[in-house]
Amino acid sequence: MSEPAILVEQLVRRFGDVAAVDGIDMEIAPGEIYGFLGPNGAGKSTTVRILATLLTPTAGRARVAGHDVVKEASAVRLSIGVALQEAALDPKTPGREFLLRQGRLYGLTAAEAASRLQELTSLIDIGDALERRINTYSGGMQRRLDLAAALIHNPEVLFLDEPTTGLDPVSRVKVWDEVRRLNDDLGLTIFLTTQYLEEADALADRVGIIDVGKLAAEGTPTALKREIGEDVIIAEIDGDPSRAAEAVRAASGVSEVAGHDHSLTISAEDGSAALTPVAVALAGADVRVERLTLREPSLDDVFLKATGARLQAEEGEGE
Repeated sequence: MSEPAILVEQLVRRFGDVAAVDGIDMEIAPGEIYGFLGPNGAGKSTTVRILATLLTPTAGRARVAGHDVVKEASAVRLSIGVALQEAALDPKTPGREFLLRQGRLYGLTAAEAASRLQELTSLIDIGDALERRINTYSGGMQRRLDLAAALIHNPEVLFLDEPTTGLDPVSRVKVWDEVRRLNDDLGLTIFLTTQYLEEADALADRVGIIDVGKLAAEGTPTALKREIGEDVIIAEIDGDPSRAAEAVRAASGVSEVAGHDHSLTISAEDGSAALTPVAVALAGADVRVERLTLREPSLDDVFLKATGARLQAEEGEGE
């Protein structure tokens, strides 16, 4: 049996009295896309920095590509590619020159770096921009260049820390396509941190939900949603959500209610049968219903059940 691409055991990282990472265990197989999902400040970026040898753990241990991140940090660095939230790009350098220089820094010969760059241009949508200075690139193009730089030395494991934060929807989808292509064509293990539910659902083979430094849930997106085991009713209301939630909890067929802003998330074993009792309960509490929607569980519902809060991604913000 092959060794896991990433193995984490009781990993802890403290900053003073604050445990940014608090006893995490993970095992990620070679060739897997693992989505690390959580809000800002949950511990996602701290975990990535430990696995990429940029931070040392306070306790526990981690192995990446068969190497200990503390005892064999140099070997880990040669085995991984890392694209962090803030791309370290030289704005006055043309893209091609920047990538070739990255290859040389990893020990490739000039010929090897040029050959590798040619391979990458067929995988990553960079095109004619390679000949231009980086300061002329759009945000999406800079992200793709940073991704190419992380791959120039043909790593075994790729860390992508919030790769699409701040990108427009079109650029975000392009990055998703490239991540899938890298996984399919190269068999790369990809550790992807994100605060976007749809990103984790679309890309990840498995998802880990982190909250306040702890792993709150883990599994395939399908399995995690199936564990909810119930239908979901969304009630958009005009009124006090706490009063509305209190009224709905007593409705027939309702098992769980969570209020958020001007909406309620209502779990019911048979959502169709519960719709009428929910509507009646809200009317009886003198709460005006703007919309009542029945749907299947989503990763947001999984996140709510695991952490007690909804995941709200803020555009343009990282951890």
